[in-house]
Amino acid sequence: MSTRSPLPDRPPSDGDDPTAAVVARAFRDERASVLATLIRHVGDFQVAEDAVQDAFAAAITAWRRDGVPKNPGAWITVTARRRAIDRLRRDRSVSDRAERLAELVRLDQQEHPSVSEESAVVDDRLRLIFTSCHPALDLQARVALTLRTLGGLTTGEIGRAFLVSEPTMGKRIVRAKRKIADAHIPYRVPSDADLPDRLLGVLRVAYLIFNEGYSASEGDRLVRGELCSEAIRLGQLLSQLMPDEAEVWGLLALMLLHDARRATRVDDQGRYVTLDEQDRSAWDRQQIDDGLQALAHAARLRRPGEYQLQAAITALHVRGADAGATDWEQIAELYGALAEVRPSPVVELNRAAAVGFAAGPEAGLALLRPLLGDSALAAYQPMHATHADLLRRSGDPAGAARAYEKAIALSTNAVERAELERRLRTLRDG
Repeated sequence: MSTRSPLPDRPPSDGDDPTAAVVARAFRDERASVLATLIRHVGDFQVAEDAVQDAFAAAITAWRRDGVPKNPGAWITVTARRRAIDRLRRDRSVSDRAERLAELVRLDQQEHPSVSEESAVVDDRLRLIFTSCHPALDLQARVALTLRTLGGLTTGEIGRAFLVSEPTMGKRIVRAKRKIADAHIPYRVPSDADLPDRLLGVLRVAYLIFNEGYSASEGDRLVRGELCSEAIRLGQLLSQLMPDEAEVWGLLALMLLHDARRATRVDDQGRYVTLDEQDRSAWDRQQIDDGLQALAHAARLRRPGEYQLQAAITALHVRGADAGATDWEQIAELYGALAEVRPSPVVELNRAAAVGFAAGPEAGLALLRPLLGDSALAAYQPMHATHADLLRRSGDPAGAARAYEKAIALSTNAVERAELERRLRTLRDG
């Protein structure tokens, strides 16, 4: 068992140190792919994690002394592999240690090691996501662990995605790792025949990576485009790998249709722009067409699912010539169907919001009020923001102000918080 602390949630602090800034950027850009490659070579999750952490720590000293290498990612990869060799030589508890050592040494002697084609999944990151979504763990644990190690999300971000606190999610991830170690579950690439059984977890991982990119749960920017692009890339790879899986196309459609509006969701100052106020002429029409084609492909496979329903809702938003043309009645009906396929408090909240537009704020409030007592949503900022909007439109400014204050207190994203504060000021100014 390793005595190292787990990988940090954050990249190394850059401060005013230019070398540390380069290392921090390499951490954000390269860590997941380096880790994915090393796990494949080492076959041991913890050894690979520790070796990658060693490599980033070593980079700060070495790059200050020798200068930043031309290819920081390649430097990290080689250093991490050599640190893994050192660790395997010292650690006799690792099963099939000699075999792993021999493989690593062989790779270290090659300038450009080739990728083993033992699976149809040729992309390293996607391969490791399939590997990490191990059926021995329950779905939430396997998705959380994969997001933490390969998805580039912090424990806090994952906790918010699952509506639990950061300490609670941290404990779940530690338990998942312990179960893997105690049960000696090997991290082997699943065979092609096993891929469909792991697909649900893989889709959830890609979706949550996209969600965190589309609406960052913390920080000073609303959109993390690099996460959106990576999730879409994974979705496109999945559509090539498993073209007969309807939900793969449904998720790809959902992500493409949402991402088509990325450039219009904030203004030149980085401030929040509501859907109604976005410049529809600036939406990415090619991406919308691609998303609609993916949705049509999913429909032809005649196996409806949660991602297809969400994509259909998003399609109704982007098809309208203006915000006033949005078919809220159909959107509300689709949320009702989604609640049957995948019941959850968040789906019910979105349904209440849609009904609030389709049938009026009182109808929306009638659906939302039972959710106010749901402990799972108590710290969920969008519920209080939605509550505030429905109360405001129903003619209860005092109640709306209180709900906005709750939403502002819970908001951990600076852009969202500023928008909520603007709405509260507007409400109070009458």
